[in-house]
Amino acid sequence: MIATQIRQKDAVFYFASYSPEQLLQKVRFSSRYYGDDAGSIQPDAPPEQPDDVAQFIARVERSDRAFQRDLSHAKVKAIRNFYETAVSQPPIPGTVLLFTPQALRFDAWSDGSGVGQLREPEEKYLIIDGQHRLAALEFYARTHPEEAKNIRVPCIIFDGRSEDFATEMFVIINSTPTRINKSHLVDLYEKVSWADPDRRFAADITEQLYRAEDSPLRFRINRLGGRSRQEKWILQAELFNEVHRWIRQEWPGIQQAGATKHHAHCYYLALRDLLKAAAQTWSAQWGQPGWMITKPVTLKALVRVAADLTAQDPLPVEGRAERWAQRLAPWAELAEAFRAEGFYARFPAKGQTERVTSIHRELAAAIGLRKRMRAAE
Repeated sequence: MIATQIRQKDAVFYFASYSPEQLLQKVRFSSRYYGDDAGSIQPDAPPEQPDDVAQFIARVERSDRAFQRDLSHAKVKAIRNFYETAVSQPPIPGTVLLFTPQALRFDAWSDGSGVGQLREPEEKYLIIDGQHRLAALEFYARTHPEEAKNIRVPCIIFDGRSEDFATEMFVIINSTPTRINKSHLVDLYEKVSWADPDRRFAADITEQLYRAEDSPLRFRINRLGGRSRQEKWILQAELFNEVHRWIRQEWPGIQQAGATKHHAHCYYLALRDLLKAAAQTWSAQWGQPGWMITKPVTLKALVRVAADLTAQDPLPVEGRAERWAQRLAPWAELAEAFRAEGFYARFPAKGQTERVTSIHRELAAAIGLRKRMRAAE
């Protein structure tokens, strides 16, 4: 396979990428993992030769309180949910660390780039870091095989080193603090002075969608660290991006009005009313498995419909959700188009952004909604 050789001081290792199908066949798990409806992953039997590294990792996985069966299950479930809700954000942005005691042959290209052909090991890789991510990927690939084909997993490969080296690497990786993620960054927009005011404004609205008692998305937003055990519908960063898209288009007017907390709450109320109206129209499908109504691609299109309706029919606010529900009544006839089976064929697109645009266009046309004039992005 093609890989890049990386040198750091005395260390030499390789960077490469695999498809989920390829990678999952080439690694061995040292612990058992469980899925909700997809069975379990049995730990691989140790090789005939003694393998101190695998035994060490398995012992830590079993003894560390962070990896007891229930919490391990919850962690795999959370990561799998992240794979399902992440759209424009890469599901696996960080590398998985693999180890083989075999010394792998590397034939570098002559251009001096460090790229070349790496011969893969005869035995399976040991996972130094990424067992939970790969376990979640295994379950995700079982239930979303077509979507999994579009993922490439970045990997760092260590070869030919002593078992002490791999063991030490495992300890270092699993004892260092976790790095900030995009979801937590959204949480911080209101608190940091350098954040753009339009981002802070959009973050306020997103926060209200998560916490407000009357929000149809309350605790349904995946914040990557939230305590709610409810099934999540959309990644916070993805929802924020769509809300920010709307706010950025109207920012001059918002700024002129003062960009106050009250003003942000008005935008939240508009989103709340549209989501309530949609939930009433699609009451039999809302939040139900087998339907795409509350999946990220449709929820993002609903944010755009909310922007259109707010521009054309904003007042009075009192009774607006019921008024908009009457306006959305034709959507009931579109429900079958949002059945999960065959959904991507009914809304063909080159990517998720194009699919959101397509869904928004169809929903708007069904209720005779005029396209808003949008500021240049």
